[in-house]
Amino acid sequence: MKKIGAIFVGVLIITASIVFISNAGIPELEAGSELQVWEGSAQTFDFKGYKISYHDTKDPSKEVVLLIHGFPTASWDWRFIWSELRGQYRLITLDMLGFGLSDKPRDKMYSIYEQADIQEALLKHLAIKNVNILAHDYGDIVAQEMVARFNERKKNDYQIHIKSLVLLNGGIFPEQHEARIIQTLLNSSIGSLVSALSTQQIFNKSFTPVFGEETKPTEQELDDLWYLITRQNGHQLSHKLVHYLDDRFQYRERWVGALQLTEVPILLIDGISDPVAGKKTVERYIELIPNPNVVELENIGHYPHIESPEKVLKHYRGFKRSL
Repeated sequence: MKKIGAIFVGVLIITASIVFISNAGIPELEAGSELQVWEGSAQTFDFKGYKISYHDTKDPSKEVVLLIHGFPTASWDWRFIWSELRGQYRLITLDMLGFGLSDKPRDKMYSIYEQADIQEALLKHLAIKNVNILAHDYGDIVAQEMVARFNERKKNDYQIHIKSLVLLNGGIFPEQHEARIIQTLLNSSIGSLVSALSTQQIFNKSFTPVFGEETKPTEQELDDLWYLITRQNGHQLSHKLVHYLDDRFQYRERWVGALQLTEVPILLIDGISDPVAGKKTVERYIELIPNPNVVELENIGHYPHIESPEKVLKHYRGFKRSL
C-alpha cells in the first residue's frame, strides 16, 4: 500500500510539473471588464486584523438579503442575479476569509464557525439585525451554523433575526455529498502538495464537470474565477479551506439539526444534474427535513445561479411572495 501511495505521489508530481513547465512564460491573467468593475466597487471592513471585501447596495428602505458564496469561488458568483434582485432588496455579500478579494492568510486554520462570525461581524458593522439568507455550496454550511445560532437565541450583544433561508446546491448532508477527486486529494495527507502544484488547467478540468452539459462556463468565466482564486496565492491554500469536508461530519448533528428544528422558512433550489450535490441531496432533504420545500432544476448542475439565473430568480421571488 505504501509503495502504491509513493507511486501515486510521484506520478502526481511529474504530471503537475509537466503542466507547470508547459505554462511557463504565459502572462498572469487579468480580470475581465465586468469583474474589474465589481472589484473596483468593493468595500472592505476589518475582522481581527484581516481585510474582508464586501458589496452592499446600501438602500436602508429595502429588506436585506445576505448572499453567501461557495468553495472555491467568491461573491462574484452572484453577478447574474445581483442586478435583478437589487431593485427589490438591499443586497449584501462578502468574500469569506481565504476567498476572492479578501485576505488569504497562510498561517490559519480555516473554519465554518469563523466564517459565520465574519458574516455576523459585517451585519453588525452595517447595523443590520433582520436578514434573509441566500446561500450556495460552502455557504450553505455557513448558513446552517448561523441558523443553529439563531435557533439557540444566542445571548450576546448582537442578535440577528433570520427571516428566511434559501439554499442552492451544497453538501448539507455529508453522507450524501459526492466530493470531487480534487477535493479528496486536497483533504488528504498530500493536500499541501496538491495545492502547491495546482494550475489553471487542473482547475478548469476539475471545475467544469460540475456544471450541466448545456451550461458549461465560458473561457472568460473560468479565467475570472482563476484570477479570484489566485489572488494572494490563494490557490495554495485550498487544502486548508477544504477542511470543511471533515467539519461537516464532526458537526453534522448541529448543522443538519439546525434545518430540522428551525422555524425559519426554508427553500432548497437544486440543480439535479450536479454530480456533487444533486438528486441524492434532494432525496435526503425530503427524507429528513420537516415539510420540505424543494425546487428541482432539470439539466442544471452545481451552480444554478450561474447556469440558470432566471429560474433561480423566479423561484426565489415566488418563495418570498409566499411568505
